[in-house]
Amino acid sequence: MSSDGITKVVVESAEAVLGLHWFVARDYTVRDEGLEIEIITPGIKTKFEWTDPRSRDHHLVTPTNFQKAFEEGRADIYRACEWGQIRRTFDNPGGPIVARRPTMAYQGIFVRPDSPFNAPITLAGQSVGVQFHQGSHYATLSMLEGFLPREDINVVHAGTVPERYESLMDGEVVGATLMEPWVTLAEKQGCKLLVGTYYQGTENASPDMSREVFDALMRAVKKAVDLINADKKKYIHYMLDEMPDKYARQLDVDDFYLPRLRYVDPEPYSRDEFERAYNWMRTWDLVGPDGTFEGLVDNRI
Repeated sequence: MSSDGITKVVVESAEAVLGLHWFVARDYTVRDEGLEIEIITPGIKTKFEWTDPRSRDHHLVTPTNFQKAFEEGRADIYRACEWGQIRRTFDNPGGPIVARRPTMAYQGIFVRPDSPFNAPITLAGQSVGVQFHQGSHYATLSMLEGFLPREDINVVHAGTVPERYESLMDGEVVGATLMEPWVTLAEKQGCKLLVGTYYQGTENASPDMSREVFDALMRAVKKAVDLINADKKKYIHYMLDEMPDKYARQLDVDDFYLPRLRYVDPEPYSRDEFERAYNWMRTWDLVGPDGTFEGLVDNRI
């Protein structure tokens, strides 16, 4: 607690579109609850050389290859896709899943404007760039298995969203799974969307965080969600701010399709949702056996 009686909470959050509620809460709503938020982001690249076997085999990459501040005790709370949170909590039980996050994330598989591929079913055996053990990885598998036998799905680790975009445009991969603001940039460059999906995520919190602080955080987050939904254009700058200038200069807030930005109040993460996600992950060998709702989830909402 600081000298003025304000409690500081450190949040681990990467892409602004996924953690927009944290950015808006930090700047607009959290002080009313007697808190302040510090957001720490990984700020690292994760792409390997294409000759590195880790680019092809997710078993060689850990969920914390990109984000691990929470496990290192440097963050009090963090958010990710529900599959990623299940795997990360399973591997490193330093704090349980405590709620569904507000962001209903969108990701889509894009190909270049001149690509001969025009439908998901045509991607059999073709490389699709994702980031292993992150939302793009899980979402891509779930999207493509509706069109292709699993043995024909070829996901490769192409790193973070900007790295994936550049790999796509440089011809290193046939397709790439992107989220905002890279979706809007890809569309503006004429890239073709073959399939897209929404998916939910969750928040994990340190067991040391008091109920009083957590409840105050959630009140601030709900206020932030209301602000975002009342004027989405006002907060798109957080997404543009994280892009390299050469890309950010190509976009304007009016380029964005606002209904694609979807935020809801945080809610409990149900047993049914957990079991569906966990059991699906087991079929892909994306998480170990014997994971349980009781062992990984402790709803605080």
